[in-house]
Amino acid sequence: MKVRKLTLAGLLIALGVICSAFYIPLGAAKCFPVQHMINVISGVILGPFYGLGVAFCISLLRVLSGTGTLLAFPGSMIGAFLCGLLYMKTQKLHMAYIGEIIGTGIIGGLVAFPMATLIMGKEAALFAYVMPFMISSLGGATISIMVLNVLRKTKVWQEWLTCLSK
Repeated sequence: MKVRKLTLAGLLIALGVICSAFYIPLGAAKCFPVQHMINVISGVILGPFYGLGVAFCISLLRVLSGTGTLLAFPGSMIGAFLCGLLYMKTQKLHMAYIGEIIGTGIIGGLVAFPMATLIMGKEAALFAYVMPFMISSLGGATISIMVLNVLRKTKVWQEWLTCLSK
């Protein structure tokens, strides 16, 4: 079971790092809708702790490769964890969607403020990152819910759940 989950997590990390070249500049933040899509997919399929780990690894690799900033950490990690937690408790995709948007857009945007001002030395208002993070998470979470809804209607969804539970 752990090997399969780790393998899927590794594939999602690779996808996140490869797609990190695609971003939308919004003010001082770089918004990565693919990151948020992966947050929801990993949170739903693998659970909140694996989702958090996937988000951390993608953020770390993006920072180390120069395609991301330290602001990649708070939004993606909080969003992935909250998304996975809400889905685990409710088994409803719309709750995962809400978890990603609240976790990344609101909580992550607020946590980014002290990171930007204290660690990165940038001047920013308290809510400066909420709107860009919210827009990015809305796009990525919407794409992920569409993908997961399609997968649910096919045998792929059941195969994944069966495979990961062994």
